[in-house]
Amino acid sequence: MTTTRPARFRGIFPVVPTPFTESGELDLASQKRCVDFMIDAGSDGLCILANFSEQFLLSDDEREVLTRTVLEHVAGRVPVIVTTTHFSTTVCAERSRRAQAMGAAMLMVMPPYHGATFRVPEPQIHAFYARLSDAVDIPIMVQDAPAAGTPLSAAFLAKMAREIEHVAYFKIETAGAASKLRELIRLGGDAVEGPWDGEEAITLLPDLDAGATGSMTGGGYPDGIRPIIEAHRAGDRDQAFALYQRWLPLINQENRQSGFLAAKALMKEGGVIACEAPRHPWPEMHPETRKGLIETARRLDPLVLRWAR
Repeated sequence: MTTTRPARFRGIFPVVPTPFTESGELDLASQKRCVDFMIDAGSDGLCILANFSEQFLLSDDEREVLTRTVLEHVAGRVPVIVTTTHFSTTVCAERSRRAQAMGAAMLMVMPPYHGATFRVPEPQIHAFYARLSDAVDIPIMVQDAPAAGTPLSAAFLAKMAREIEHVAYFKIETAGAASKLRELIRLGGDAVEGPWDGEEAITLLPDLDAGATGSMTGGGYPDGIRPIIEAHRAGDRDQAFALYQRWLPLINQENRQSGFLAAKALMKEGGVIACEAPRHPWPEMHPETRKGLIETARRLDPLVLRWAR
């Protein structure tokens, strides 16, 4: 099951983590090495300022610095998706215009939410994305993630795809992702240019079977994920299954145990970045959890553990 509209972007677009110094400042030298590694590891594109980039711990000024730094350093080697999520339509639109002006290839935006209870109904969500679309000229990816606590039915997502010019990509990370992707593709047809998988690839194979054409994973091992996607795209599902089976323990370690600290721990272990600490008040990874992550990774010999050696 696939869409018939040619996709401008497909494959693996992992989330770029944000390295900090021991004192919690941006480490732009490590940031550039991180980007270089992720491109060398086979990323088809990158995504910055996502939740796995600790975007909720960054100031607006830091967002600007990171966007400019990454886009200038990538220098067109791969397309870069910039996350511009904000509750305010005006703020999100302005963030998005600036990201586009700096060279973003796509925007990723969650529906408006704040905390555990501040939500808006579907008409406001539709208007939010419509106004955002009017403000830019590049594709918009709707991030359908549990963090927003905002139910987005496949029918509503398909409606936005049909009615809003630049809303064309959808990262589905909710429970039952494969079923939702199938329904979104069925209802949205050609308007759904990019049905994508997310959530660290924990549901990658079922999502590919459902018609996903892209995946946004963590940034630690694109060299492990890309061959799964390519084998599936080539019609060799047995090979895709075998590869997925091989990498699934590490995917599970990231998705269920380590979260967004996994990529930074792997990159620190391999000498890609100087410091793996999150920004306070997020707690550091438990040493035993980190030990399990690295031991699992070493069995697979990902590029991240030898790129900088």
